Amino acid sequence: MRRILTWLFAALLVFSAASAQAAPKAATKKAPRPAAALTAAAPANHIDGVVFLRLKNGLSVLVKQDDRFPLAHIRMLVHAGSAYETPAQAGISHVLEHMVFKGAGSMGPGEVARRIEAAGGSLNAATSFDYTVYHVEVPDSAWKMGLSVVTDMTFKPALIPAELESEKEVVLAELKRGEDSPDNLLFQTLQAMLWKGTSYEWPIIGYRDTVRAVTSQSMRDYIAPLYQPQNMLLCVVGKVNPDEVLAEAERLLGGLANTSRIAPPQPFAAAATATPPATGPQITVLPGVWNKVHLGLAFPAPDFRSSKMPGLDMLAQVLGGDETSRLYRKFKYDLRLVDSVSVGVYNLERSGVLMVSAVLEADKLPAFWDALTLELASFDAKSITDEEILRARTNIEAGLFLARETIGGLAGKLTHQYAFEAGQQGEANYLAGIAATNREQLAATHREFFRPQAMRAAVLAPKSANITEAGLRQTLASRWPAAAAKAAPKAEAAGGTVRQVSLPGGGVLVLQPDATLPYTALSIAWPGGDGLLAPNEQGLGSLTASLLSRGTKTRSATQMEDFLSDRAAGIDASTGSETFSLGAKFPSRFTNDMLGLVREVLVNPAFATAERPRVKAELARANAELARAKEDQLNAIKRGEDQPLGLAFRKLPGLLFETGPHAYLRLGEPGQVAGFTREQAAQFWKRQSAQPFVLSVCGQFDEAALTAFATSLERELTQAGAKAQAKAPAWKPQAKTVLHLPGRNQSHLLVIFKAPGRADQAMSAKLSLLRAALAGQSGLLFRDLRDKQGLGYSVTAFLSQYREAGFLAFYIGTDPDKLPQSLAAFRAAAADLAAKPLPEAELTRAKNILSGDYYQDRQALMARSREAASALVQGFDREAELKLVEAAQDLSAEDVRQAAAAVLKWDEAFVVEVAP
Repeated sequence: MRRILTWLFAALLVFSAASAQAAPKAATKKAPRPAAALTAAAPANHIDGVVFLRLKNGLSVLVKQDDRFPLAHIRMLVHAGSAYETPAQAGISHVLEHMVFKGAGSMGPGEVARRIEAAGGSLNAATSFDYTVYHVEVPDSAWKMGLSVVTDMTFKPALIPAELESEKEVVLAELKRGEDSPDNLLFQTLQAMLWKGTSYEWPIIGYRDTVRAVTSQSMRDYIAPLYQPQNMLLCVVGKVNPDEVLAEAERLLGGLANTSRIAPPQPFAAAATATPPATGPQITVLPGVWNKVHLGLAFPAPDFRSSKMPGLDMLAQVLGGDETSRLYRKFKYDLRLVDSVSVGVYNLERSGVLMVSAVLEADKLPAFWDALTLELASFDAKSITDEEILRARTNIEAGLFLARETIGGLAGKLTHQYAFEAGQQGEANYLAGIAATNREQLAATHREFFRPQAMRAAVLAPKSANITEAGLRQTLASRWPAAAAKAAPKAEAAGGTVRQVSLPGGGVLVLQPDATLPYTALSIAWPGGDGLLAPNEQGLGSLTASLLSRGTKTRSATQMEDFLSDRAAGIDASTGSETFSLGAKFPSRFTNDMLGLVREVLVNPAFATAERPRVKAELARANAELARAKEDQLNAIKRGEDQPLGLAFRKLPGLLFETGPHAYLRLGEPGQVAGFTREQAAQFWKRQSAQPFVLSVCGQFDEAALTAFATSLERELTQAGAKAQAKAPAWKPQAKTVLHLPGRNQSHLLVIFKAPGRADQAMSAKLSLLRAALAGQSGLLFRDLRDKQGLGYSVTAFLSQYREAGFLAFYIGTDPDKLPQSLAAFRAAAADLAAKPLPEAELTRAKNILSGDYYQDRQALMARSREAASALVQGFDREAELKLVEAAQDLSAEDVRQAAAAVLKWDEAFVVEVAP
């Protein structure tokens, strides 16, 4: 079982010296009882004589007297490793680990090592994902000096700039050496695939550019929030007196103060559970100067506290733990397809990896891949013999107990147990689980963890080998097809009918069950939108909407993107003149995950981070996303203004209306957008999110869960105050505007007629029917201006309505010399519609189009979800649009004529032209 860990540890733990000894794999799995609760009846694995306490500043101290050797092993664990870095800091933990040997406290460069080695001791350090460890081993007579040195290394690194520059070159050389190692490169490739979007994604050693970017100040900034006494554990094992060690620890460390709070590590989006959502197998082939093929298959595994680990470790041992294992015997001895093959599990604080690895000749890969995928797919745990189970238990237990063989190994075991597992009981629980594991549990474990859809595979292959990802994927699909996804249990609203629930704070929850698909669409709408902005804040609503999907206080934008991608889900937000909205769509089985993310997005958006010293990394991330969002919005403005209709519709609000927010430029002016700050976005969001919302859900869902979510969200967001009210905008005087786009070939003509808003539902039904008669390839405008007169390729009509205002527009794209004829045709059509009722065939066509469009547009769950939220938040009936369509079916041709006469007033029309 431990064969795989030989190279895994090389990749997962980065040491500062070649003489370092890797700590054994953590074996405890469940959060156990505190050490004080242990009794004399503890199992045989219990280590007696352990003294454990916390100093007043929270620093944990652990002492174990062990008189086997005249030695003392002192180690300090800091609960901060590469997983506590930002992407821009990747590798800084490891660089810091190097730098503590270049001077600490009163010791100059080289003196740290000289002092320890002069006493006959040794020293080292190691960086992992979740922690960094500094340790020395000295003769027992020098334990006080060893403790003093470790204290200075941890709390008083000199971080001399000149020494840093030279040491970065050492780290870069180490990085290059790692890239030359196929085992190291293989794991780094797999970790980036398996943990994409989390801080487990990047190599512990970092990247060239991030290592080069490290400065003495950036290390101090990294140290400040993490290197706190409360975030550390001191362990002393050896021929020492525990009382003396505790007294010295209090003297050296008890007076150190914590300067910031330590937040518990947050679960990663897709890596927090043993079985994160599967997005399908991923395979990467990396050709290189390799003599052999190095193959790795990685599957998500639990963290080291999981109660599922005994079964998973047992299964890994049986399959590929040593030379007696199934895969080794079959592929190494029987078929002679590989040089080596192994299976093992490595657990981290927030995730884990189940790994199958092999080394073989390139020409044997097709046969091996075919046989391996078939073996994993068809493995029957019932075939495991009693001898195999007993052998697996024996080897696992031996690995745990042999870790105590040296005082350094014992110190490593105890340090991990008390730092991450609340003491020794976890190992006792783990061993009890090992003893109780049976074939049925192994079968269930195989089904849960060996899933092709969750597999990440990497292949390092000789350049001359003809190995392709497509070929490997094809074999995988035929030999080990993914199990059909099980639909989430049907959970509908009571009675299967649409329900509308009033929330305590004035909001509304709409539940629209639809069992057709195992999906859920969720929409939230607030009154306000651009209506909550001042004239000099135009574009801030759009910017804030963009920022909502760019991370939270605990998730970066990339983590959020990957979280969504892993769940085949999406989140988007948008602002309008009168409303603000957010929507999410996802497979129903991920409801709990997605509700948690939606809440996080709304309650703790990254841009609302306060200016506090202890959240520098958080602030930096939020500011970086603000810069990206502004850049994207500025680019959207430029792209829009490069398109004739984009330019027209960008400028249209200000051309039609005198007053905001209807007159606002939705994306703002470039100069304004460039100057927006996080604080402005946060203030706008504070005003916007305080408004009472409508939450509409359509699809498969659990009514109780959605009701609890809506109630809780309302309690966190909504504040007492005046509800935003949409106001009727003031129209500008009649005008013709010409916008220019030099170098274009065509002109674009919009003739715009003032119309009532949606508040006039009766008129809205008539205008909707009129628009249906005009638009489309069989519409009146198309048939006349394009088919008959050949004036342009694109001809249509559209209706746009706010609550208290709206407009109906005719549009054509045509050659500049045809503008007068097009304008005359539009004028004639308006006059004809106002003067004569539609022929019955045209009226019937319009009614059918209106009804057909409604149902076609609302096939999607999200469309129905948004419709209800949008209608209710504007003060309309939930089914206002459907009722409008139904009302239109009863209208006569004369009703439509009267509406046309009231609206299509040529002398009051706005003419907007986009000219070359």
